[in-house]
Amino acid sequence: MYDASIKRSEKFWSQKADEFINWFKPWDKLNESDFNEGQAKWFIGGRLNACYNCVDRHLALKADHTAIIWEGDDPSDDLNITYRELHEAVCRLSNVLKDRGVKKGDRVCIYMPMIPEAAYAMLACARIGAIHSVVFGGFSPQALKDRIIDSDCHTVITADEGIRGGRPVPLKANTDNALQDCPNVSTVLVIKRTGSKVNWIEGRDLWYHEAITHFPAECEPEPMDSEDPLFILYTSGSTGKPKGVLHTTGGYLLQAAMTHKYVFDYKEGDIYWCTAD
Repeated sequence: MYDASIKRSEKFWSQKADEFINWFKPWDKLNESDFNEGQAKWFIGGRLNACYNCVDRHLALKADHTAIIWEGDDPSDDLNITYRELHEAVCRLSNVLKDRGVKKGDRVCIYMPMIPEAAYAMLACARIGAIHSVVFGGFSPQALKDRIIDSDCHTVITADEGIRGGRPVPLKANTDNALQDCPNVSTVLVIKRTGSKVNWIEGRDLWYHEAITHFPAECEPEPMDSEDPLFILYTSGSTGKPKGVLHTTGGYLLQAAMTHKYVFDYKEGDIYWCTAD
């Protein structure tokens, strides 16, 4: 396989892109690369949507199959989410974001505990063409502020609190602290995780569980260019200022799908345990 990817690269990567990804429009040119400049573009002119590939295309045959098994901090707190339920939740959130003015190319900061809504948020951003930037829920207000400013996020999705090792993490309070120096943020969408009391800024803050009830469970996926940004993930900053690493849609989606199959050896019916935080 490696030999084919190098010696017959155009044929190899074209076959893999067709095998793993549903395209709205095929690409015009496979790639353009300049390794001296550190530049590479893949599937130039191709159009697709990451959320469609992760969710929608499975609905015809697997709508009632489990898409996500969620296990909370408390072992008794768990949830099985079907593809149908996932699609509905993502579409409702997509419509909430659009109603708040979020559009293709806008950046959205996700500062959340490990709950299903974190997945909904990432998929909703991908669905409407927004670029999400996940900030680890254990980071300080200062670290959150730095990443919001650097990526120019105007929207933050967070929770009242998170739970880690049985202890509450004051995510909304941390967000409020960080946003004192982030005047461009106009929307803070808050998931009610613990029900703790939080400070509230009318017009900026809104409850997730209330907002989604006002919108339909249908939202057309935005066709994205293969080279359009999908998400920004920051380095830890342990050796200097955190650096935002930008992943594009087509290349990242193919890499993730191929890794899942060839590295994890995933087969139909297997359950993949995600240990990432």
